[in-house]
Amino acid sequence: MKSEEWDKRYAGQELVWTAEPNRFVVAELKDLAPGRALDLGAGEGRNAVWLASAGWQVTAVDFSAVGLEKGRRLAENRAVSVDWALADVRDYRPEPGSFRLVLIAYLQLPEPELDTVLRHAVKALAPGGVLLVVGHDVTNLTEGTGGPQDPAVLHTPESITRSLGDLTVLRAERACRPVPGSPLEAVDTLVRAIRA
Repeated sequence: MKSEEWDKRYAGQELVWTAEPNRFVVAELKDLAPGRALDLGAGEGRNAVWLASAGWQVTAVDFSAVGLEKGRRLAENRAVSVDWALADVRDYRPEPGSFRLVLIAYLQLPEPELDTVLRHAVKALAPGGVLLVVGHDVTNLTEGTGGPQDPAVLHTPESITRSLGDLTVLRAERACRPVPGSPLEAVDTLVRAIRA
């Protein structure tokens, strides 16, 4: 999708998703000591705002000006500070070796484009830094519900981990997530890795 399409999707008064952070982001990061964090593909900012409220110094990057504006308002309402960066994550080059956390949540790109984003994310990690990737899994098409229906933009644990270079993979699996209003669960890829 192009930034203009996401601007249209985010154009309503209500948030497209909830103001609350993703359940896997909270579960995986709640016990991590805060530092500098980078949220790539931040959308309306729910995860970035949650991180900031937990004491993180957050840079949130997205190519939708409308989504980032909603994130700014959410941050103001929660009385937290986030550095909002309008940029396409496919071209964005974060400062190498400078983040304790890089988060990529539901950034559904074709594998070659996602591979580039992941490689830059890996370079951005400081020693001891954590990379967390959460996204719609390809098995969601047959075993889950919701999410994109194009298999070319869906993840597998293996498609993520093969782009992580010398990081140590701590977790690489499929995880189920309840979907409000549906008897089915969504199937997500969840990968957590660390720079030694």
